[in-house]
Amino acid sequence: MIRFNDIVDEVLTYNPQADVEILQRAYIFSAKAHKGQTRLSGEPYLIHPLEVAYTLTRMNLDIPSIVSGFLHDTIEDSYVNKEEIEEYFGKEVAELVDGVTKISKIALKTSEESRKVENFRKMILAMSKDIRVILIKLADRYHNMQTLNFLSPEKQVEIARETQDIYAPLAHRLGIEWLRGELEDASFKYLNPEAYKLIADSIAQKRKEREEYIGEVIGLLKARFDQFHLKAEFSGRAKRLYSIYRKMVQEGLNIDDIYDITAFRVIVTDVKECYEALGLIHSFFKPIPGKFQRLYRSAQGQYVSIAPHKGHRASR
Repeated sequence: MIRFNDIVDEVLTYNPQADVEILQRAYIFSAKAHKGQTRLSGEPYLIHPLEVAYTLTRMNLDIPSIVSGFLHDTIEDSYVNKEEIEEYFGKEVAELVDGVTKISKIALKTSEESRKVENFRKMILAMSKDIRVILIKLADRYHNMQTLNFLSPEKQVEIARETQDIYAPLAHRLGIEWLRGELEDASFKYLNPEAYKLIADSIAQKRKEREEYIGEVIGLLKARFDQFHLKAEFSGRAKRLYSIYRKMVQEGLNIDDIYDITAFRVIVTDVKECYEALGLIHSFFKPIPGKFQRLYRSAQGQYVSIAPHKGHRASR
């Protein structure tokens, strides 16, 4: 369970001069506004704004955004109004909270027709004068998906479809790939529970083998990079469940036919080192023609990550 101090600690890692006092005031304000309220899970409602605020810190967002994360449901679900929020926390925060409240009131009817879904995405973006409103709403949806099991089966499917069709693509457009993956997997669990369980069970059964493989590959990468005095961060993980399922459907494969369930990431400092790293990787991992994936620069412009495509195999 997330605590207020967890949020403060996370904020101070990327903003050492952060105004912690206003965060504390927002936390107390939210606690008073939601006093006596509970979620369907039976937990105190305050847990939800805490989770939302913490997710915003994972995005390295500014203090007004995190304050708004604490307050995002106060207008809709308590006695508080926009004017009161502006009085205590300023116009910027009041506008953010009001923007999130307006999005929550939109009746998002999803459709099989991609054109209609696209129009809904544009509508959400058009209503948000400040992109931070969308980020707060994404954080809100992220935690709601984690507690979807307390709703009726019909409501679960409805919200999961909305999340997969609208919110996950929005996260992708904003470059928040970890959030997109989390939202897709959470939606997948309710939209196709049999396929979800099949893939999840298969991944779990091969966990030890996968961890050994990840350690072996990262060891190879570190040794080669050290040899050429190139610093980098390495990580490996099982691919997202929905990503695996999508490939199974697109290519007509069974779970046992997919050899590339593990993905690796190499993060270096700048573009020059990015291409140096790519050359080193290709020196002992042979790329399959037509399967090379483009490079991505981080949203902050601080580093470039190479995400080797699923078609890479070790050339041994």
